[in-house]
Amino acid sequence: MTSTTVFSTAWFEVVAKSDGLGDPYYSLRLLDYVATVALTPQQDFILVRQHRPAVERLTLELPAGHVEAGESALDAARRELEEETGFTASRFELLGKLAPDTGRLSNAMWCFLAVDAVPITSPPLPERGIETVFCSPADFQEKIRCGEFDHALHLAAVHLAMVAGKLPQFVVTLAPV
Repeated sequence: MTSTTVFSTAWFEVVAKSDGLGDPYYSLRLLDYVATVALTPQQDFILVRQHRPAVERLTLELPAGHVEAGESALDAARRELEEETGFTASRFELLGKLAPDTGRLSNAMWCFLAVDAVPITSPPLPERGIETVFCSPADFQEKIRCGEFDHALHLAAVHLAMVAGKLPQFVVTLAPV
């Protein structure tokens, strides 16, 4: 199997993989990604609202971003939480490592839980266009139910936290079909 980069940007590469017997298979090579389920000492969720050009709208998401070259996933999670929200936590727990899209993407998504997150004493300048949003567990569940929080990969991170029993304040109720 040969692998050739056919297009490259600062954000991703398009890779052609071929066994020499047929048309190549194309995939995207991206940096690994982190997403953090962050909770304040009062058990409020720390989220971010930002405009996403790909979907041309404001989105509500977890603090998240790329793992830079030479950086650990844990360090990236800590950095992204601080940069996007101005909060930090003394304890980060790895919830899991996921494959975002095995049919198209070669990167991994690292999911973390940060508990007892508090404001940084000297926060960095806020990232342009990002608003920090705090939600009680009930409010966050409603934002999920109504589709305001609809980032599939971030929902997966929240699900990992639920499955691990880290979000006991979440009450799962199924609507009748």
